[in-house]
Amino acid sequence: MTPVKAVLFDYGMVLSGPPDPAAWARLRSITGFNEDQLHSGYWAHRHPYDRGDLTAHSYWQRVALHNAPDTNALFSPSQIEELIAADVDLWSQVNQPMLEWAQSLQRAGIPTGILSNIGDAMSAGLVARFDWIDAFTHRTWSHAHNLAKPEPAIYHLAAEGLHTRPQNVLFIDDRIENINAAIAVGMQTLHYSDHVAFEAEMRRRGLTYLLNPAAALPPASAG
Repeated sequence: MTPVKAVLFDYGMVLSGPPDPAAWARLRSITGFNEDQLHSGYWAHRHPYDRGDLTAHSYWQRVALHNAPDTNALFSPSQIEELIAADVDLWSQVNQPMLEWAQSLQRAGIPTGILSNIGDAMSAGLVARFDWIDAFTHRTWSHAHNLAKPEPAIYHLAAEGLHTRPQNVLFIDDRIENINAAIAVGMQTLHYSDHVAFEAEMRRRGLTYLLNPAAALPPASAG
């Protein structure tokens, strides 16, 4: 079995929990859109935003025009700032069991990384909010490289940032297309749905030692 020497985490729905309903309601209020309009516009342009093809400001204007293409219904600068803040809140619910596991790996000296499809203002907002992000060995934000999962090059960048061969990286993501792309570049993978299923799959694969990495460390020498 190829040893795991580094663990690479997706952010959304792996290190974070589900979107915050209160923040989504704020987005609806700011935009004035109904549920279907916001959902359609939000996701239609999200990948170009995450990939760095759009900035946060141009993304939100695309969302505005998506629902009113024949009008001059652009958002004001103050609305965009409110939308950016609410969007950061939307993805700020932490998946505490997964974060605690990542921190246990860090304490054991195992390299950890984040590979996330994420836009410029979103990554800046999360880094400003969560000190724990800085503890990861390397962070690969898609917008910074004008690449995004499932493009193969971004997985290679993440492995290089961890100074680890792809074959020795365990990549965890909630989207099967991202998992399949990681497999194609040689990474070990785990498709995340919930933490109970995650731990059961880790044990099934014989990776129990990673669930409690401190127990696998040699005892500290006296004196």
